[in-house]
Amino acid sequence: MSTSENRPAPQQETHSDQDGELSVLQQAADRLALRRKVRHIKDQIAHWTISFGGISVIITILLIFAYLFYEVVPLFESAEINEVASYHIDQPADSSTLHMAVEEQSEIAMHLTNSGLVTFFRFDSGEVIQQTQIELPADASISSFAIDTEESGVMALGLSNGQVQVVAHDYEVSYRQSDNARVITPLVNYPFGEEPYALFDDGNVIGVALRSRSESLTLAGINGQGSIQMLEASKQTSLFAAFDDDADSSFDIELAPAMISAPEASSLQIDGDRRFLLVVSDNGLVRVADIATIIDGEFGGFDIEMFLTENGLQPTSIRFLLGGISLLVADESGGISQWFVSRQGEQVELSKVRTFEPSEFAVNAITVEQRQKNFISADLQGTVSIYNTTANRAVFQGALVDGAVSAMAISPRGDALLLETASGQFVTWDVHNEHPEVSMSALWEQVWYEGYAEPEFIWQSSAATNEFEPKYSLVPLSFGTLKAAFYAMLLAAPLAICGAIFTGYFMAPTMRGKVKPLIELMEALPTVVLGFLAGLWLAPFVEQNLLGVFSILIVLPLSILSASLGWVYLPKNIRHAVPDGWEAAILIPVITVFGFLSFVIAGPLEVLLFDGDLRFWITNELGVTYDQRNAMVVGFAMGFAVIPTVFSIAEDAIFTVPRHLSYGSLALGATPWQSLCRVVLPTASPGIFSGLMIGLGRAVGETMIVLMATGNTPIMDINIFEGMRTLAANIAVEIPESEVGSTHYRILFLAALVLFSFTFVINTVAEIVRQRLRGKYSTI
Repeated sequence: MSTSENRPAPQQETHSDQDGELSVLQQAADRLALRRKVRHIKDQIAHWTISFGGISVIITILLIFAYLFYEVVPLFESAEINEVASYHIDQPADSSTLHMAVEEQSEIAMHLTNSGLVTFFRFDSGEVIQQTQIELPADASISSFAIDTEESGVMALGLSNGQVQVVAHDYEVSYRQSDNARVITPLVNYPFGEEPYALFDDGNVIGVALRSRSESLTLAGINGQGSIQMLEASKQTSLFAAFDDDADSSFDIELAPAMISAPEASSLQIDGDRRFLLVVSDNGLVRVADIATIIDGEFGGFDIEMFLTENGLQPTSIRFLLGGISLLVADESGGISQWFVSRQGEQVELSKVRTFEPSEFAVNAITVEQRQKNFISADLQGTVSIYNTTANRAVFQGALVDGAVSAMAISPRGDALLLETASGQFVTWDVHNEHPEVSMSALWEQVWYEGYAEPEFIWQSSAATNEFEPKYSLVPLSFGTLKAAFYAMLLAAPLAICGAIFTGYFMAPTMRGKVKPLIELMEALPTVVLGFLAGLWLAPFVEQNLLGVFSILIVLPLSILSASLGWVYLPKNIRHAVPDGWEAAILIPVITVFGFLSFVIAGPLEVLLFDGDLRFWITNELGVTYDQRNAMVVGFAMGFAVIPTVFSIAEDAIFTVPRHLSYGSLALGATPWQSLCRVVLPTASPGIFSGLMIGLGRAVGETMIVLMATGNTPIMDINIFEGMRTLAANIAVEIPESEVGSTHYRILFLAALVLFSFTFVINTVAEIVRQRLRGKYSTI
């Protein structure tokens, strides 16, 4: 009984063991599920983190582009003009307008009539402030008018009795003590004396021209018979005049010994430097004479005779642009052209520089701005146009009034415009014209600048005077950027690629573990240190050892090839004593010795072949300019900076080529070189190409090396012995001194946008080519 009663116990223990095993398996499964769940969560976190980082990078790049675009877009916006006021000013019924002007603050305007009445009035309301009658001889009336510059306000009034009265309008600014309010007092004065200058004994002065400086005057007039007379006047003051405001001044007048004749001439112009007198006829014929020969009595004839207009068109308005170099000529067909005197070798020529977009109707008035190369034209139908000569661009064109504009004036700041219609109505306008000197042609095409013999690419952003014509061509900067990158890659690409090939394919692992980190460590050296060393040490060293530098470029490759060839013919027991992949170490003493010998033999060779001075020989015999800080120095320094980048990427690409590919090639009987050229390099070509493109991108964007190791001269010459200015260096140099929001400031942002586009295009092309190469060689 007891035996039969105890039989179920083993079955219960078996079930208990099975339950325990199931619980252990269940726990393991639960732990595995938990680990998988945690792994999945980590994968999701990593996925979203990496995605967020990638998207953030893309958004950042887009934001950079958007900000650059935001700063650049205003450069190409047209001018805006808004009407401020319209009013009428009482004038004598039989008078006509000779000239109008607006003072600096655009608060007061001046109006001059042919009766000699000067009226000063409020610009915004037309309220008359002051009226002054210019002192004229009793028997004379005004027959002609000319103004020196709008800035000086000095005017010449040709009179019917053969005399010329010189007068000026000016403004005195003071501040009231009670409320510190600005008070502008208009003035009419006689800077060169109240007495008129007698050019002719009698007869009308039908044309007059003048140029003045603070204490000197050049004056010319022409009468109805075509006789031209000139004089020069200089102010003579006593020693104590500076301490006595009431001291009288006298004027030393030098009249030309003889008049010159110009039949049918009707108007005169004098250039800003007071070198040339331009005599213009109604049919557009212009004759140019040297003023010095006229004053000295040595006039032998006109230097230039030509027509300013085509097909006999009559000039309707002739004005000198700001600076007195360029002559603006408008004709009855609505065309406007720009001319200036230029030198073609030993010849002096009056060159037609450019023509502007014509008006539909005859242009009857032109006025010029005082601080920019802008001018405003108006035609017989009231269409007003604002042009910039450098940009060859009409920044505004529109019909502002009904009917013809009889006179107009622009404020010194170019922000206020005053028009007078044929009916005597005065209309004032607010002008917003921030960046007129910018156009695609001014940035990327050759421009014929004032004073140059032909159109050129020039970057020159600033000068000391308002008359300066800014030169904003980005072509020299882009050329300099590519030039610096070219010479840097010319040095870096062969050394980096060849070094990567040997290190990744032939070098022993132990040696590779020392060489690769050492080369990559070069990349940690700050480029400002490289630029500093290149500018202060390397550039003078290269200049003093120029033949040695050239010798080392020839001697070292030949010595390495000779040593390699000699190594092949050494006995096998010697060659086998050196472990595979350590052969490069043998070249260290070869490179050291022959590099030193290159500089040792350079001295005697320089004396023997180049009279002891290779630089002098290059400059004087070959006619090649040599600058101490040049493209060769930049190539050495920037190449040193670019080599680690190209080497590291290319070496990784070569080293990571699957070994079974090269082993299979070797097993089939190929030599190591054949395996390298036909298997390894094609497979690694996407990575090698990427390394080159990334290195090129870094060279294009490099700043400190080119800033410190070149002369920073924006010239366009591929000459390796001359410097350059790059986009990046130009931004670094000029952005601190540029006014925020100015044309110069925004063009520097445009240069940054161009540089950004360079690197973007380079990287995009590199990625496209890399993907194609990967697809092509992925099946090897």
